[in-house]
Order: sequence, then C-alpha cells, then structure tokens
Amino acid sequence: MAEVDLSPAQDRGVLKEIIKEGAGDATPTAGCKVKVHYVGTLLDGTQFDSSRDRDKSFKFNLGSGNVIKGWDIGVATMKKGEIATLTCAPEYAYGNNGSPPLIPADATLKFEIELLDWSGEDLSPNKDKGIERFQIVAGQSYTNPEEGSSVKIHLVGKYNDQVFEDRDVEFVLGEGEVAGIIEGVETALQRFLKGEKSRLLIKSKYAFKEKGNSEYNIPPNADVEYEVELQNFEKETSVWSMKPLEKLEQAKMQKEKGTKYLTSDKINLAIKVYQKVFKYLNDESGFEDDLKKEKDSLLVAAHLNLALCYLKTNENLLARDECAKALELDPQNEKALFRRGQAHLGLASPEIAITDFQEVLKVQPKNTAASKQILICNSLIKKQLAKEKKLYANMFDKFAQEDKQKEEQKLKELPDVMHGTLGEWGQEERPGGRDATAFEKENPNILMLNANGSGEFKNM
Repeated sequence: MAEVDLSPAQDRGVLKEIIKEGAGDATPTAGCKVKVHYVGTLLDGTQFDSSRDRDKSFKFNLGSGNVIKGWDIGVATMKKGEIATLTCAPEYAYGNNGSPPLIPADATLKFEIELLDWSGEDLSPNKDKGIERFQIVAGQSYTNPEEGSSVKIHLVGKYNDQVFEDRDVEFVLGEGEVAGIIEGVETALQRFLKGEKSRLLIKSKYAFKEKGNSEYNIPPNADVEYEVELQNFEKETSVWSMKPLEKLEQAKMQKEKGTKYLTSDKINLAIKVYQKVFKYLNDESGFEDDLKKEKDSLLVAAHLNLALCYLKTNENLLARDECAKALELDPQNEKALFRRGQAHLGLASPEIAITDFQEVLKVQPKNTAASKQILICNSLIKKQLAKEKKLYANMFDKFAQEDKQKEEQKLKELPDVMHGTLGEWGQEERPGGRDATAFEKENPNILMLNANGSGEFKNM
C-alpha cells in the first residue's frame, strides 16, 4: 500500500505504509497501554533494535511521551493485528543528538511495528482496571476539574450495548450521588480536560455495586459503559484568596448543604460536605472578635454534625474524636458530651460513657435523655460485673479441679512405702522367693500381723 503522511504539519515527518491489515475499526487512543513487536533500522538497512530478537513484546502508554513522537502519532492509527512500517524523520525521532552509539545524529528511522493489543488508560484509584478510559476527542487546555468544581457534562450510559441513560447534567464534583452520577464517572472526570469526550468501561464496584439499579434494569454486580463529554467546568475559588468574611460565608454554605444531605439520609455526602467547613476555617489569621466567635461556633457545629453522621454509620471512634474536638472549643457543650457518651456506649465502654452523661446533667439537669442513658449504663455495668463474676468463678472452679487432678496424679506416681512392710509380699515377692517361715527365722524381730490386723514384734 502507498505511504500515508501522518505528520500534523503534513511535512512527511511520519510516513506510514501498511504491510498487513488489522481487524475491526477500533484504534488505541491517548493514555491506552499498547503492546507491540517492532524492528528498528536505519535507512541503509542497519538494524539497531528488535523486540522480536529478544522474543519479548514492548508495552508503553500511548500519547504520554514515553516513546518517540513518531510512534505516538503512528501507533494511534493502527488496528489490532496490523503490521505497518513507520518512517520517522529526525524531528519525530531522536533529533540532532541521535542515540549513540547505535543511532547517529539527524537520523531518519524505519520501524516495522505490529500492534498486538491494547487496554484503556487505568483511572481507578487502586489501579485495578476498574475504570478504563478510551479517548474519543482530546480536551483543551491543561487543567482538570477537582473535587468541589462545578461541572457540566453530557453522558450516555450503556449496559449490554443498550442505552439506559442519555442526558446533560450539572453538579458539584464529589457530590454526584445527588444527581445520580456513579463513582466511576466522578473519579474519571478529575482526569478530563475541558471539551474531552471519552468512553469509560466501569466495573461494578465503581458503578451500581451489589445493589444494581432497578430503574435502569441493571442487575447486581454489573459492569457498565459510559460515553462522557466534559462540556465545561469551574473550579472553586481558592481559599488563600478569600477574606475572612468570605471564608465564613463559604463555611456556612457547606454546613447548610451538609445538613440538607443529612436530613435526606445521604450520610456519606453529608460527611464529605461537613469536612469542607474546616478547609475554610482552619486558618487562624484574620478572625478577630465577633468573627472569631462566629468561626468557633461554625467549627463546633461541624464537629457535632460529623459526630452525628459517624454515630449513624456506627463509626464510633470517629464520632468520639469529633466530640472531643468540639469540647476543646466548648468544654460544657451539652450535645458534644451526650454524643461522646453515645460513642463510648457504641464502643462497649459504659463505665466511661456514664461519666459523659453525668456531665450532661451538670450542664442541663432536666436532660431526660441523659438520665435514661445513665440507667442504661448502670444496667450494662451490672450485667458486665455479673458476667465477670461468673467467668471468674468458673475459672477458679476449673483451676481447683485441675489442681485436684494433678495432686491425685502425683499420689499415684509416689512409691508405696508400706508395700511389703506389712507382710503383703506374695511368695514370688519375698526376698529370694523364700517362704514366710524361713524368712521369719532369719528376721526374728520383723513386725508381723495378727489375725485381727494388729502388729507385734516377735522375739523382742
């Protein structure tokens, strides 16, 4: 086949000639991990490298600058199984310097390349190929949206090649759950550029998980596919550029949003948003007098609401820690003491929890909920003591029985000091096997038993 000029400037810098056609229409895109075999030669035919001679294929990330520019351009046009020759001018290869000692300066190179296979760019947090990206349209600029950015996207979701959703949607990145956006799409968007359009293959753990989605007829543990276009996004205003009053306003907005999520039982979203409050208020500088009071009040509220969220998700250690932080700012805070008591109960420590509930009553004697919790603590402590008493009693009984058995065993193992002394030898046991009369004649003073069992010395 005729050579095709692939160079962006059409300057014949990258020429491609297909030797063997590949299968299908799909080609790898920027970010894909491709696997190839290749043979590299100079224009005079001198071979300088070959993966085939090593009998080991070569893998690289396409479009990431891992290889010479001519490869990134050329391999992106190849189909699976295709074999092609790429002729790369110096500016698309090793340039003025070459790659001594095998490749001289200003060398035009020829590569015979076979595209064996490729996989999508792995965007999953744990690099488990749970989110794979195949770029369709490259994005613009060099910045990506981040958590908290307002994004506008168009997405098409597919399961078994059937479209289950096709819509435009705007949401805050990190809070996509409220707009029905799955985790895999949100995670991937943080690697998108404005205007980018990509196909995403998403495993169930980053999609609808074990629940599936009855509205979309998606069963549990199903993998899905999305085509996503990032139409626009706006990043959050940088905290460092805000004045104290602006920081307070932003913190209030996050707190109110968190409470909205909490009351609608979107606990994970509430936790995420409440945590943003600290981002705006952690800096001590600039907050004075009334502003400082307002700041501390917002911090206490955020800690208390986080503690409530953690109690609801049974993360009692985290709940206890949030209460402790609130009490550092407000040592007599009734809610902080009460919720810390609840956390200690959740941690099976009623003897510690009761102290917190008692402190609540010191602050507010009419707090009936705290009084009830004290009764619960006392009941649990009583049960715990009874259980321990029974446990120890059983333990001591076991030890006593073991000691008794050991003592009996020792007695069995001791030699019988009375054996024979009381005349209990049998004929075969008497010294020398002699009869009693002969033995007695030789030992006239031996203690002998009478018929009634009493003993007397003979011939004393």
